[in-house]
Amino acid sequence: MSRLPVTLLAAWLLIALAGQVLPLTPNEIDLEQLFAPPFSAARPLGGDELGRSLLDRLFTGAGISLLVAGVSVSVSATIGTALGLLAGYLGGAVDRVVSRLIEIFLAFPGLLLAIALAAFLGPGIGNVVLALSVMGWVGYARLARNQVLSLRHRDHVLAAVALGRGPVAIMRLHLLPLLLAPLLVEASYGVASAVIAEAGLSFLGLGVQPPQASWGSMIREGVRYLLVAPHLVLAPGIALSLVVLAANRLGDGLRDRLDSRLSRTYA
Repeated sequence: MSRLPVTLLAAWLLIALAGQVLPLTPNEIDLEQLFAPPFSAARPLGGDELGRSLLDRLFTGAGISLLVAGVSVSVSATIGTALGLLAGYLGGAVDRVVSRLIEIFLAFPGLLLAIALAAFLGPGIGNVVLALSVMGWVGYARLARNQVLSLRHRDHVLAAVALGRGPVAIMRLHLLPLLLAPLLVEASYGVASAVIAEAGLSFLGLGVQPPQASWGSMIREGVRYLLVAPHLVLAPGIALSLVVLAANRLGDGLRDRLDSRLSRTYA
């Protein structure tokens, strides 16, 4: 697995943490720095249409994207894995209900559903996290259910049943550990989806609200001045692309390393 995706994601994490620790002024207006070009002394990445520091706003936007991605993926993975475990192991009515819920949510395009929920709930980080969590649990539930359906007939699970282990103990001790590898891969792809979805919602005005900085809102504000100040779009656009690409590449690398069947195929 390449080290580049890990390096880029670690840089994203450090930048997000630095944005919370360093004395940044992302909302400070300086009319003398209107559309300041990059690499200037006062504005290393340039200034926007209000003279605000693009570097400070980029650091702040990294923290917003990390917060939204981390919380929404954690909530989605927890809910989806729990439902998938229950549906796959218990079967019967539980499996039918969960399967119908999965089919209903899959009938709607994920980002479109997130936009509708964010528009209904109103703008704000909390509502963005809620909308992305409602959208994101389906993938984890479907993955966990399908994996459990193939794992519940293995010898160690049948032995645990014969020894009198209860369903909760079997799911927690004998099935969940075997699901961690594919769920980790799914979570990596989920981070990429959450980052780009948060940026998309903020671009549409349904996410982070001005003057708070977000990569999506920075791109929206810079589009109007693309011909005269392209760095307003290039800085957050490149950062967004690198994070999404790194998360997807990390997922590919983890899949190749953790899936033994795929490793044998490519051996």
